Amino acid sequence: MSSPVRDHLISAAERLFAERGSDVVSLREINTAAGSTNASAIQYHFGGRTGLIRAVLEKHDVAIEARRHDLLDAYESEGGSDLRALCAALVRPLAAELDVDGGPGYLQLCADLFNRPNPTFDLDALAGSSYGRWRDLAQPLLSPEAVRLHRRFDSLRFTVSELARRSRTGRRDHRLFTSHLTDLVTALLAAPVSDQTKRLLRR
Repeated sequence: MSSPVRDHLISAAERLFAERGSDVVSLREINTAAGSTNASAIQYHFGGRTGLIRAVLEKHDVAIEARRHDLLDAYESEGGSDLRALCAALVRPLAAELDVDGGPGYLQLCADLFNRPNPTFDLDALAGSSYGRWRDLAQPLLSPEAVRLHRRFDSLRFTVSELARRSRTGRRDHRLFTSHLTDLVTALLAAPVSDQTKRLLRR
């Protein structure tokens, strides 16, 4: 349930995450930045750090999901075989967050979560999301080796990392950047798997 204090805590977290990354910002810093005088405000409203992170993600995921489903609907209506168009459906909904209030903090949080040595996220939730739908549509366009090497997840991790980096540049026109990022993601998915890598996969 929304409240002014809860909203201020989320906004403060987004701002600090964008500036410094989510892993080094303390709950006390977020509480102070939000102007809260209650030291246990985050615990009260979110149940702790994990709940706050979930709230930041949920704030942005609704719009991202809608944007991506719209693009995937268009992709399927046009025949569903253009890999670059499919990659645009991965990149563009996230790139839109560059211009959204709190979006840079969201992107940095995603980059931090996906770049951990052992990323933790709800695979069942992803499977039922627009990303899960994107993964299913991408699979027939990839080689079996590319699927085994988790290139679809690598594409998502690369996308959010590059967008988080972009958000710190202060630039406002992201059209060229987004188009080029889409090209790079397309190339990542379509790149041939070398004979050496294939041999190593078979071992």
